[in-house]
Order: sequence, then C-alpha cells, then structure tokens
Amino acid sequence: MPSPESTDAPAPLVDAVDVIRLVGPRAFSRAKEYARDEHVLSSSWDVEGQVLSAEVRGSVAAPYRCSVVLAPGRGEHGRPTSSECSCPLGGDCKHVAAALLANNARVLSPDAGLVRTASGAGGAGWATGVAGGDETVASPAVVAGAAAGTGSPADWRSRLAQLTEPPRLVDARTTRMGLLFERRPRARPSRSRWDAPSPAPLVDAQGRATGGLGGGGLVTGASLGGAAGASWRLGVRPVSLSRTGNWVRGDLTWTSLPYQMNRLQIAADVHAWFGQFAALHRSVHAAWVAGESDWLMLDDFSSPLLWPLLDEADRLGIALVTGKRSTDVTVAASARVSVDARRDDDGGLVLEAGVTVDGVLRTGDETGTVADHGVYVVTPAPALSIVLAPTAVPLGDEQRRLLTSAREVVVPADDADEFLRDFYPALQQAVAVTSSDDSVVFPEVLPPQLVLTATFGTGDSLGLAWHWEVAGRVVPLGSAAPAPGVVVPDVEQWGVPARGTRLRGVAAAEFAHARLPDLEARRDVRVDVVGERPDYRELTEAPHLTVTTIETDKRDWFDLGVLVTIEGRTVPFVPLLTALAKRQRKMLLVDKSYLSLTHPAFDELKRLIDEATSLDEWEVETPRINRYQAGLWAEFDDLADATVQAESWRRTVGGLLALADAADAAAGDGEDERGAAAVVAASASSAPVPASVTATLRPYQLEGFRWLAFLYEHGLGGVLADDMGLGKTLQTLALVAHVRETEAATAGAAAAASVGSSGGGSPGHDSPDSPTPAPFLVVAPTSVVSGWASEAARFTPGLTVRTITETEAKSRGGLREAAAEADVVVTSYALFRLDFAAYSSHSWAALVLDEAQNVKNPQSQTHRCAVDLDVPVTIAITGTPLENGLMDLWALFRIVAPGLLSTSVRFSDDWLKPIATGERPELLQALRRRIRPLMLRRTKELVAPELPEKQEQVLRVDLAPAHRELYDAFLQRERLKLLDLIDDLDRNRFIVFRSLTLLRMLALDAVLIDPAYDDVPSAKLDQLLDEIDDVVAGGHRALVFSQFTSFLSRVADRLAERGVAHEYLDGSTRRRAEVIERFRSGASPVFLISLKAGGVGLNLTEADYVFVLDPWWNPAAESQAVDRAHRIGQTKRVMVYRMIANDTIEEKVLALSRKKAALFDAVVDDDAVFSSSLTADDIRGLLDA
Repeated sequence: MPSPESTDAPAPLVDAVDVIRLVGPRAFSRAKEYARDEHVLSSSWDVEGQVLSAEVRGSVAAPYRCSVVLAPGRGEHGRPTSSECSCPLGGDCKHVAAALLANNARVLSPDAGLVRTASGAGGAGWATGVAGGDETVASPAVVAGAAAGTGSPADWRSRLAQLTEPPRLVDARTTRMGLLFERRPRARPSRSRWDAPSPAPLVDAQGRATGGLGGGGLVTGASLGGAAGASWRLGVRPVSLSRTGNWVRGDLTWTSLPYQMNRLQIAADVHAWFGQFAALHRSVHAAWVAGESDWLMLDDFSSPLLWPLLDEADRLGIALVTGKRSTDVTVAASARVSVDARRDDDGGLVLEAGVTVDGVLRTGDETGTVADHGVYVVTPAPALSIVLAPTAVPLGDEQRRLLTSAREVVVPADDADEFLRDFYPALQQAVAVTSSDDSVVFPEVLPPQLVLTATFGTGDSLGLAWHWEVAGRVVPLGSAAPAPGVVVPDVEQWGVPARGTRLRGVAAAEFAHARLPDLEARRDVRVDVVGERPDYRELTEAPHLTVTTIETDKRDWFDLGVLVTIEGRTVPFVPLLTALAKRQRKMLLVDKSYLSLTHPAFDELKRLIDEATSLDEWEVETPRINRYQAGLWAEFDDLADATVQAESWRRTVGGLLALADAADAAAGDGEDERGAAAVVAASASSAPVPASVTATLRPYQLEGFRWLAFLYEHGLGGVLADDMGLGKTLQTLALVAHVRETEAATAGAAAAASVGSSGGGSPGHDSPDSPTPAPFLVVAPTSVVSGWASEAARFTPGLTVRTITETEAKSRGGLREAAAEADVVVTSYALFRLDFAAYSSHSWAALVLDEAQNVKNPQSQTHRCAVDLDVPVTIAITGTPLENGLMDLWALFRIVAPGLLSTSVRFSDDWLKPIATGERPELLQALRRRIRPLMLRRTKELVAPELPEKQEQVLRVDLAPAHRELYDAFLQRERLKLLDLIDDLDRNRFIVFRSLTLLRMLALDAVLIDPAYDDVPSAKLDQLLDEIDDVVAGGHRALVFSQFTSFLSRVADRLAERGVAHEYLDGSTRRRAEVIERFRSGASPVFLISLKAGGVGLNLTEADYVFVLDPWWNPAAESQAVDRAHRIGQTKRVMVYRMIANDTIEEKVLALSRKKAALFDAVVDDDAVFSSSLTADDIRGLLDA
C-alpha cells in the first residue's frame, strides 16, 4: 500500500457511478452503511501521488488500511482507477468505497448538506445526500454535523437557492439526448451464449412497429397462455434529436457513445449520465452478450439505483421516448401488483391481474417487471405509451409469476364459493385483491395466527413446533412476517426455540405443567395439543430421607438401602442417585409427578454422591455396596442420624483428657513427640513390664509399651510409628502380655463385675459370662506373619499365638478354632480381606495393623475392613513418617480414632490444601498437636536393603462361548439361592461360601465342578501355558499359585504333555523340602504351589515370574504368594501376573459381609466438632459438642 506524504486537505469528489464501477453495487451498498456509521476512522490525501489513504473499521479488532488512486475526472471530480486494502479481498472492496464516500462528505462539510454542486466547466457534479437518492456522501451523522456548522450570512442563501432551483435548461448549443424504449424479441441460446436481439421491433397486426414489450415479465391481454409474452423484453438504447425533430439512432450505441461527446456536442453531465446508466447495467449484469452494444434490457437492472438515474434524466433534459417523435414514457412514483375480481353473466368470477400505478388500477394493459423492484405498463393503442414505476417492496416470485403468466382466470360459478373460501385468503396475502365494480363481496380473512403444536409421545416426550396459520395455510415460523403489519414475536422468551424442539423426561413434565398453561392463556398464541396429555404435577413438600440397613430393607444384598419419600410418594433411589450425580435440578417419577433436587435436604446427599463418583467401582446407574465402598455406608448412615457416631466418639475420647494435658505440658509447641511419650510413660507407671516378657526393654521400648498400655486401658486407638528395626513387634507383644497378666490377676472376680467396672479396661471379653478372654487380632503382610509367631516364641513364650495361613474355605473353620484357644491370632491382610465376614463374626480384644501403610488407601477394601471391624481398640504399626502424606495420615486415624480428623472432604479443604499451597503453614503444627497424644514416633536410619523392582500386571481372560454359557447358567442358579439365604448369613455361612467357591472354580475350568464338562475349554489354562512357554524360553523361572489343587493338577498334566519340567507342592506333598530344593537348584523352571501349602515358610527368590491363577477379591491380597519370590535376598526384577476371568465372580464377589449396621456404627464421623489444634481445652470442647 502506498505511504505518501499526506495532507489534511480532502481528496476531490468522486461520482457514485464511478464508485459502483470500481467495487460493484453490493460492496457499494455496504460502504454506505460503513460511511454512515462512521467506520472510516481517519483519511489523508496525497496531492502529489493523487492517492487517498484511510483506516476503516471492519469486522476484526484492528482497522483495515486502504488506499485508492484517483485520476482526473469530469471537472473537479476524481475518478478511481485502482485500490488496495489490507482486508482479505485486497482491494476494490467496501472499505475503499467507504473511504471515498466519507471523503465526499468531508468535501461537503461543514454545511453542504444534501445539495448538488457544479462539477466544474461543463456540467453538474454529484454531491447530494443519501436521502435524495444519491450515494456519494457519507453517513447522515456527518451531514447533520455539517449542517449544524456556521458559515457566512451569504452561505445560507446560496445553498437554499440550490435546493429550490428549477431543473436545468438544455443548452441550445448541445445535442439533446434521449433514451429509446422498445419491445424486443428475446434472444435464443446459441453455442452457450446469447445471440444479439433482433434489430426488428415487434410489429402489430396492422404492420406498424409497436415497440413490442414482453420478456422478463410481459403479458399481453390476448396471450393468456403466456408463451408470447415470455418471448419479449423491454430494451433501451441512446438516441439523439435530429434537426428535423426526430429521435434517431444513427451510429449511437452503448459502446460508441463514450466517444461521441465532442462530435455530437453532448453536454458533459448528460454524457456522464449515459455512462452511469451503462455502468449500472454492467455492475449487475456481468456477462456481455452479442449485440448488447445496441440494446440494454431493462429486466437486467437488478439494482434499484435505476430509479434515481431515471429521475436524474428528467432533471438533465434527457427524453424518454418510444418512437421518432413520441415521448410518452412516464416514470411514476410507485406501483403494486393487484388482482381485480368481477362477476360475469353466469355468476362466475373473472380474475384479472394488473398493477396499481400511483393509485390507479391498470388491468387491461400489457405489464412486465423490472427485476424484483419495479414494473412497467404498456398501452399499445391508440398511441404507444409506457409507464414505469418502482415497487414499494421487492416483488416475490408469486407476484412476478402472476404478471408473466395468464393474466385472466375464470372461476366457474359452481366453484366461486370454493375460491372465496379456500383460495382467496391465500391470494390476498400475496397481492392486493379488489373488485373495481363492487360485484364481488369478499369474506373476512382472519389475521395470521401463531400456533404452537404440543405433541405428547411415549416415554414422557413432548415435541414443540411453531407455525403460522395464514388464511388456512401453514407457514413455518421465521424471521419474516407472514403478512404485512404482523409483528413476529420473540418466541425464545417463552422457552421454545423458533425452530421447535423436543423435550424428554422431567423437562417435558416441567414445561407441560408450568409453561404450557401460560401459553394457552395467551390471546396471541393458539396451542394445539396432539396425543394424550399426562397429568404432570410438581411435588413441593420437603423430602424425608431414611437410610436403612441392608438386612431390614429386604433388597438384593448388593443394593444400597436408602428410602426417600415426598408427599407420600417413594422416590426410587437408583434414578435419584443418577439424577444427583448428573447434577440434574429436577427429577420425574413414574406417576408423572416431579420434584426439585435443589431442596436443602438433598445437599448432603449430593455431597456423598460427589464423593462416591471418585471411587473406583462406583456405578451411579446401579449403586451398590462393593469392596471399594464399604466406608461409604457409614456416611449415608451419618446422613440419616448424624449424632450416633458423635456420642460413640465421646465415650471413647474420655481417657484422652489426661493424656492430652500431659502431652501439652511436656512437649509444648515445637517439642518432639518423644517428650510427650516420656510423660505418658510417667502417667502409666503402674504398668510394669510383664514378667512373662523375656527380653529387656530399652528405654524407648519401655515408653512405647506403657503408651500402648495407656491407650488400651482407656479404650483409645493410636499409631506406633517407630522406624523399622526399633522393636515395634516386641512393644506390642509386651502389651498383649500385660493385658493377659492383668486379666489373670482379676480372674477370681466375677466376669460381669470385671467388665462393668473397667469400662474398657478389659474390653476384650466376649460377654460377662465368658471365662475365656478374646484374643488380639494381628493383621500383617503375608511375609511377616510367621515372624510374629517367631517373635512371640522368643520374647513372650507364655502367649499362645496362632497364625492363619489359609482361608476359611480351605481351613474349614480354622479361624474359629484359633480364636477360641489363642491369645494372639496373626493373619495376613489378604486373608483378612477375603474372610472379613469370618473375622467380623468374632470378638477381639484389639486389632493390631502391622505395616499399616497397607491400609492407607481409604478407597481400598483393606481399609474398609479395618474401619468396619467392631473392636474396642485399634493400634496401627507403621514406619511411615508423618510427612509421608497428609491423606495417608487421615486414613490411619480414620481407623484408629474415627472422627478425630473429620471426613476426607473436610480434611482436604481445612488442612491438606491450605498446608500444601503454603497459605497457612501454621496448620501443620496445629495438626501435629492434634495427633500427638495418639501417635508415637521414634526414628533411626533404615537398615533393610532395598528390594529389586516388582512389576505387577493383570491378565484378563474372556471365557470361551461354551464356558460362558455354562457359567452364566450356574451364576443365575446360585444367585437365587444366595438371595434366599443371605438374610441369615451366620446360619447359612457354609452354604454361601460353598456357592461362592463353586463359582470361583467354574471361572477357572468347568471340569473342576464336573468331569462331564471335560470338553468345555478353559481359556485361562490355555493362556497360562502360552505364557509359561515364553517364560521358559527366555531362561526365566516361574511360580504358579492357586487355591485349588484340582486346577493345579490340570496345569501339571498340560505341562507334562508339553514336556515342561515342573515341581508340584500342595498339602498332600511328601518330602516337601526335597521338592523345594529341586526347584531352587534349577532342576525345574516351573513350580506349581497351592496357597495353603506354600503361603508360609518359603523363600523362593530363584523365581522371577509369579502367576496367580485364582485371585482374591482385592488384587493386593496375593502378596502372600508374591512375597515368596519378592523378598529380601531377591536380586532380579519380579514380574507378577494376576489372571482374572472377565465378567465372573473373580470380578464381582465384593462385599460378603452383611452386618453393615453394627460395623458402620464404629465409623460414623461428626466433623463439626474438631478444632485446629489439640489442646486440653479443645478436647474438653469435644465432649461438649
């Protein structure tokens, strides 16, 4: 773009036609709006380079920069020759045109107004305002601002004189010019182009040239078929007045005219007019055709700028002629299409199309259209005359067809009523229908009616559609009015889009109940209801929420027992959970009533759903209590009765008062935890080291033992967080020995008095009449279960310790026997999870969680089992330091001290996030003060070497089609049986477990349950063998674990068939040590082991691959097997594969325990009572909350 040295002076005026010629009529039309709306931000004129530059605001944020080169034009006018613009078009655009129009306005400012000014020697220029039809001035605001300016006293006279001056007189020295109108035959297509129009005019029956009229829409009164009328068009060409007074063509054509100015002495402004006329035709009719240099067809002028040009012709003295001496061509002000109706002699109706020109109906004449913005009327006799007129509104296709087809239609008398009833209403909407002789009486036509069709369908669906009903016709609702004078309402405000919509469910119910009656009551809308309208109603009373136990609800044992009722109606829980999880605001019931979900009573329920959606296996469509959601029941229980757990917490926290006072006094802010422990030891000095402990406790171990004894005696839980190697097991065994010696010392007292007076001092008794105290339950990783037995035999040989190494299904009641005779029962986390129903059915003196980091995931089943186990005291033992993760800390204290740290959501909001972001670092110390009495931690450097990497992977197997069909059949049978027995789980426990075991075996191999199914393939066995082939081929060694020896035997047979050497170990194996040694020495690369036989006492670090064929309900439970290879001494990476059959019990047996109510009572939180630090006063406040 040029960057000239510019000045503040404006550029010369530019004629509108020149602007149109440069950019085209559409861009010119948009440019007028841009100029009027002051989109031209700035402009400058380079006099030397003759370049006008400007910045124009467009559709983007930054303005476009454009420039246009002006060449000398008529007089002082400029003529644009080329342009550039930064817009996508690059030039010759609306921005360039807007700059030229704004410049014209600037030339005329400040007070030129809407006037025409001389363009220099020889003629008038175009500088009029937009209101007068001219297009050269910028926005009206600019013109109005200019008119408000000041000027000399003489200025107003000259300007008013220009406004009122009469039309100019033709100079006698110049040739007078005219525009000849003639009816021309339509050219016929030839070689994909149009031939030139015939030079011969239309000749009437008498052989006279009539200047025939037709085409583009002309119909004669006689040509009812329209064929003849469609063959003619109205053409125009320049003519000049000869000395004899005749209008002659000579050699004047539209092509030659620009070069005839001097020869014919044509006035400059007249010459310019013809140039503008031709340019307007070219701007909208781009295709030049042969012969066009002679005639321009009027129906090609699609721009309404034609009419100002014709008005200008009169001012310039340009005659509009039809022949050599005839000038009977009139440009009227306005016209409209109409139909005149009259009765004939037979009572029929005669309909004649015509036009009304300046209020006069013209029906008998020949008529045609000028594009869609004007009409012309031709009167052939007695003398040819033509009347042209613009239409007030654009002509539609129907109106143009009416004038270009048969103009007279006869309706028989028998059909007259039908016409008036069915056709007249629609016809009068398209054109004006009158009866000039008043022989036809028209019926009243109702105004257009806006109609909403409401269609009720199945499944609570409601279709809504708008349309106009106009004179019996259906007209779609759009932006255009269906008839003149009709205002299109904004239907969006009524809740229905103009294009219509379909509502479903509660949206349909709410609209039908709340909005549809309002629309039916409106006078400007008619509602048509289609289909059966349901009786929807809204429930407005407060909801009543009841959380029930699974046993009393009598539902499927997987279901969550929650009952919501409103106004006596039961709200189904599954759809309610679905609606809340999807953040729906309303819900529709089956009885067609609906309710709002924004009621405050649903707030807490929504919060629980939000938490539930983050759980691994939460399925909002089928909400169930599964192995990952056992803790969720406690919060639903809290929603129904939020005070139960709070009172339970008050009963257990009483003994914390003295401990908190002592800890605060000794440790203070900033002191380490060992100072508090020393005070605890002093306060618990009455607990000497039991005589049965053979080891000498170190000072810190003595403090730890006394701290544990204090917690136990007061019914409190805690976290022993000593580092590894500091003797946490010894301290805990000392606690057990202390409890047993204390119980032995009081053995002579009545059991009832002992329990009643201790209030928790001996919380482990089964009942006042029970002579045998309940044992301690120790849950530990599989790899250290045997270590507990060894440590007890070494340091507390007087204690009876039983280790549980098999499931209840395998041991056939081994847990019950062990609990009846032992002081300590040690089990693995895997067995604790898998047989939680059995563990929860016994009474325990306390729960000890060794390596408690295994339960730090609050979404794991292990964590939920620890929370749900109904024990008076829980002790967590872990070497994980406090800074290991605050949510881990919350998870531990949720088990050992329910409610101390509130719910997970509140803990995250009140503690975790402010501490993690650094917004409130002081909260970390406050948190330490809160947990200090219940957590004891002593650290030292770790001594255990790091184990090599262990990688675990789940191999999912799809059952073969025959296997799947068989499994599904058994599943349905066993499920029905379980549902009948589940209400009395204690009595039917064996049957329930037998059914579950049957399904587990069937998931492995159908032949395990019946040899008759030998032909049913086992996909898991086939995939295992393929994996073993790869392992052996790679020089690796593998352990294969299963609970079912029958399945291990099947694996052994298949390995033997393939020639793969292997060892086999189960409970019946003799010479166990030899079998193990053969594998360890490398004789066989594969070792098949049953969990019962190989879960304890094996060190098989020679293996680096582990396959678990029948996994337990939680994948982590297989650590009992995995730790045979992944343990101290392993030097290779261990690959662990858990094989799971898809869509079987291996995925879906989740929460076998049924006594949820009692279990959840131990975990209900009251998070409204916790302060930000744990001082003695704060704890006293807990009891008052």
